[in-house]
Amino acid sequence: MDIKKRIEELVKQLNHYSYEYYVLDNPTISDEAYDALLRELEELEAKYPEYILEDSPTRRVGDTPSEKLDKVTFKTPMLSLANAFSYDELRVFDKRIRKEGMNPTYNVELKIDGIATTLFYENGKFQLGATRGDGSVGENITLNLKMIKSLPLELTKPLDIEVRGEVYMKRDVFDALNEQRKANGEEEFRNPRNAAGGSLRQLDPNVTRERMLDIFCYTIVNPENYGLTTQYEVLKFLEELGFSVNQEYREFENIEEVINYIETLKDLREKLNYETDGVVIKVNEFDLYERIGYTIKSPKWAIAYKFPALEVETKLLDITYSIGRTGSINPNAVLSPVMIAGSLVQRATLNNEDFIKERDIQIGDYVIVRKAGEIIPEVVRVNFDKRENTIPYKMIEYCPSCNSKIERKADEAMYYCTNPECPGIILASLIYFTSKAGMDIEGMGERIVEDLYNLGYIKKITDIYRLKNYEEELVNLDRMGKKSVSNLLNAIEASKNNPLHQVIAALGIKLVGNKLARTLTEHYSSLEELMNATYDELVAIKDIGNNTAKNIVDYFRDNKELVYELIELGIDSKVEKPKLESSVFAGKTFVLTGKLPTLTRDEASKLIEKHGGKTTSSVSKNTSYVLAGSDAGSKLKKAMELNIEILDEETFLKLIGE
Repeated sequence: MDIKKRIEELVKQLNHYSYEYYVLDNPTISDEAYDALLRELEELEAKYPEYILEDSPTRRVGDTPSEKLDKVTFKTPMLSLANAFSYDELRVFDKRIRKEGMNPTYNVELKIDGIATTLFYENGKFQLGATRGDGSVGENITLNLKMIKSLPLELTKPLDIEVRGEVYMKRDVFDALNEQRKANGEEEFRNPRNAAGGSLRQLDPNVTRERMLDIFCYTIVNPENYGLTTQYEVLKFLEELGFSVNQEYREFENIEEVINYIETLKDLREKLNYETDGVVIKVNEFDLYERIGYTIKSPKWAIAYKFPALEVETKLLDITYSIGRTGSINPNAVLSPVMIAGSLVQRATLNNEDFIKERDIQIGDYVIVRKAGEIIPEVVRVNFDKRENTIPYKMIEYCPSCNSKIERKADEAMYYCTNPECPGIILASLIYFTSKAGMDIEGMGERIVEDLYNLGYIKKITDIYRLKNYEEELVNLDRMGKKSVSNLLNAIEASKNNPLHQVIAALGIKLVGNKLARTLTEHYSSLEELMNATYDELVAIKDIGNNTAKNIVDYFRDNKELVYELIELGIDSKVEKPKLESSVFAGKTFVLTGKLPTLTRDEASKLIEKHGGKTTSSVSKNTSYVLAGSDAGSKLKKAMELNIEILDEETFLKLIGE
């Protein structure tokens, strides 16, 4: 027997059978027959390791764990898509293209809720794979991608090609995985997408293999190199090469046909064995792409329609209270567990006392819950037809953390704990300080902060920067270890170099978020300068009202010692000024209103600053431009009354040469 030839035959056979099983879902041999062939291959490879092939199915397991995830830089960026939330927005998308004299057809695909990935093949063999990262640089996850059985290690044609897709976890796999984790006393995954992301970034590929991930591929970089002229042809070609392609894709002549198809997909959504949060609509013809163009972050020839938030009915078991960093007492719904958009939801926000009373929400009610923006669960309304034996709502009178009397301010809907030493306030402040909205200290999540607080290692924010004195003790704590402690201490040290606006925002001053913190750094170049600012100085600054000015003065009066400690510990309070790319908006003031097609408010504000302008929150005769998107409200109306120039996103981007 020619050993080398037999190994090649077995690899080819087994990869073909894997394709039938995992991609086509149509196996032509039994599991027993497949296992017998695999065992034969394993035995031959063990005796003749010099003949092991790169695309052998045995190479999907047992690879040496990677010590770190290296970075991969993309020649062709992985752009994100603009979102649409209504059919009218899809019609506007279509109209914008057609008014330029183009008459496109459309390709519609389901938007898979997973992890965007790019795959590189040389001579038809899988060589490299990476996450999307920031669109220009991603993480090298090649070894982990090899663990995905629906990803071909060798294509049906010997091509050099870059293919992009979405790695996901099936619902039944997710449920089984969580059952296993629950039985083992481990923390359960929140949803299939998070589980897929965590599984894909494992340092040990064998962990990834056990998670049983899948992949759908949906595009080819430079498809014209392979004689392809439409997106529909790309999907057919991907199938020919051996890739798994989601089968719900369709071609349509016009946008109304697209909308009709989306209506049918809404009903299909909950029956699928994977998560989808919308559809992707692409102009089918590649020769139109350059004419239609791109924005900074998105192609103009494609758009993602997001399905409406799913609403689910469940029982309100109780109302509990959490404490915010400013002392706010926040009511939360404790729910009978229910799955919404792929996540197990057991709690939801109830906002405040007025919110609860206006909706007549009572403990024991059956309530309708949805995810706001597919992220934050919220109670929408009560199903009064099912009301029986409920307990009317009554706001608590004492702080659930320190038992101090709580108070509601006359001009606010929230109640507050008035005890500055309240443990709940202190813990919430510490959590906020380390969070992404604050100093963004990697590895210092809520649970770690809570543990360190309860164990007495941190009682105020300055203690975070003294944790290095307890390195040996921290290593011995649960869920810690030498490497994680080292990484944490390095992240804490690195945060000392955060820009001044980030430090100010992290302090948690009431009504002072990231945007207002940036405004303050235009007038004060250090924490010490800001600490000595007077009420009159602050209130004279545009966008800072009476209450905000008072909050800033009060905070620094009450926390002067703490702030000086931060400075002594090496917090580098440098003002980060945006690098000007042009002066096209020099001396110009913008007001933003409505939802822009592709840019977030923060992204638009940064672009305005980079080109010499600034933004404010209210329209006045001193406003130079109003940048308006969909659902613009009273600000747009006032701008029209004052005859202020109104820009849409496209015009705005043209002004700055984008």
